[in-house]
Amino acid sequence: MSEGLATALKSLRAQLGRDLFPLAIGNVEADRHAQKELTGQLDDYLIPRLAAIDAPLLAVVGGSTGAGKSTLVNSLVQDDVTAPGVLRPTTLAPTLVASTADAAWFTSAHVLPGMPRSTGDGQQPGTLRIVTSPLIQPGLALLDAPDIDSVVTANRELAAQLLAAADLWLFVTTASRYADEVPWGFLRIASERSTAMAVILQRVPEEARVPVAADLRRLLKENGLAGTPLFEVPELPLPSERARLPEMAVRPIKKWLDGLSADHEARADVVRRTLSGALDSLSVRVPALAEAAERQLLGANELRGLVEKGYDVGMADFDEAMRDGTLLRGEVLNRWQDFVGTGDFMRSLETRVGWLRDKVVAAFTGRPAPDKRLRVALESGVESLIRATADGSAERSVDAWLSTPQGRDLLERTGIETAGKLGRVSADLPPKAAKAVRDWQGYVLDLVREEGADKRSMARAASFGVNGLGLLIMLTVFASTGGLTGIEIGVAGGTTVLSQKLLEAVFGDQAVRRLTDAARANLRQRVRDLFDEEARRFYTLLEGMESTDTHALRAAADAVEQRKTDFPGGAA
Repeated sequence: MSEGLATALKSLRAQLGRDLFPLAIGNVEADRHAQKELTGQLDDYLIPRLAAIDAPLLAVVGGSTGAGKSTLVNSLVQDDVTAPGVLRPTTLAPTLVASTADAAWFTSAHVLPGMPRSTGDGQQPGTLRIVTSPLIQPGLALLDAPDIDSVVTANRELAAQLLAAADLWLFVTTASRYADEVPWGFLRIASERSTAMAVILQRVPEEARVPVAADLRRLLKENGLAGTPLFEVPELPLPSERARLPEMAVRPIKKWLDGLSADHEARADVVRRTLSGALDSLSVRVPALAEAAERQLLGANELRGLVEKGYDVGMADFDEAMRDGTLLRGEVLNRWQDFVGTGDFMRSLETRVGWLRDKVVAAFTGRPAPDKRLRVALESGVESLIRATADGSAERSVDAWLSTPQGRDLLERTGIETAGKLGRVSADLPPKAAKAVRDWQGYVLDLVREEGADKRSMARAASFGVNGLGLLIMLTVFASTGGLTGIEIGVAGGTTVLSQKLLEAVFGDQAVRRLTDAARANLRQRVRDLFDEEARRFYTLLEGMESTDTHALRAAADAVEQRKTDFPGGAA
């Protein structure tokens, strides 16, 4: 009957097997802990218990430091199976005490499958020690857990894991510590999840027995645990030769446990209550995890958006540099003067376009070196601009990530060296930029060839040469002079006007605008592609973080909810 529910639980477990919380967003440690706790309960309790409803009960003895858990277990079996003491923590590895008839069940991986087993006398941290006792009746085993408030983090985590794997909690406290907050945090969880439990109040002085027990019952009622069995163990000196109480002191607890062991229906009721409570808790715990995971998605998207913005700003800087005449400074201006002549030559543009055309033709045919040097200077200028704007984008992106908790944490985990490299252009960018500019120049030359092939003025275009006209088109891409001052304005303005006039004389004004727009758009797209490649260095760090399918997680929880009717209720 429970096969459908078991399948649904396994599907949910698969969804929880991914890292849902890689980024430092909100109280991420609590989110990670909740995921680990739920995953552990599925592995250690829900899935194995559903597969074996009639298996022996596991009663976990838990509580605070020094509450006397180990002493209680030794006293119940009248044997020193665990090692109590004054040093803390005492329980370094949990000890499970079972009847000989149930030993095989607990020695195998049916319960707490992730923990290795041992049957020797020593306590090996991280292992589950199995011992047998003739005073433990078949059908129920006792597990002595580490302290829930241990100074050792691993012990606290193990204690919580063991309690989550229990059919029954035996919660041990003392007259002096019964109101401590840490134990009540666990007891409230038990209440929320309807976990079957009993509370054992130890070390109760006779004069305090009545008021302390009454106050503890009051606290149990206030925390939703009214009716929880409460056993009182008086404060008694322990015999020096053994670490256990007299049999009469724990007789009521032993009688109650033996009754559970002997009563099949009572055991089934414990399983039904605890298992149903754990299943019901999924309808709250999984959506909470999914909501927290969605915050992770938003955080990852925010980091991606910051990088996109950083490189968009870089692209805008590149666009502005194409418009403001920045590329017509320095070396390009010098090479242009070498190419066409002096300032007097440019001042005669308006009235002597034909003469200028002849002059430029002569420059192409008689002095090829200036043409080549101008093209190289322009190429070098564009490459430098690409590197500078990409550098700025990388630096902006790193700074933006450092301004967010998740980005700062992610960069810190990548290491200082990697974070430093991300703040600069990659080593691959300079050669890629050089190739992109050369390819762009080739594209412009192809545009000139195609345009010239369809013109009646083909002979005139041929007189300038494809290279010459292509170079003029490249110069018109950077047509504005807004960023120049002084004499540079006149020189750059002459550059623009000369290029424009000569091209219009060959192709016409509409064709020149079309060629210039196509050349500018093509260059821009090549730069955009380079920037996208640079940004991918950041996106690589986000791989997997933006693909968490919270819908699948919620759907898996819904499937469990729908299949809970398959649960046979723990009946035989």
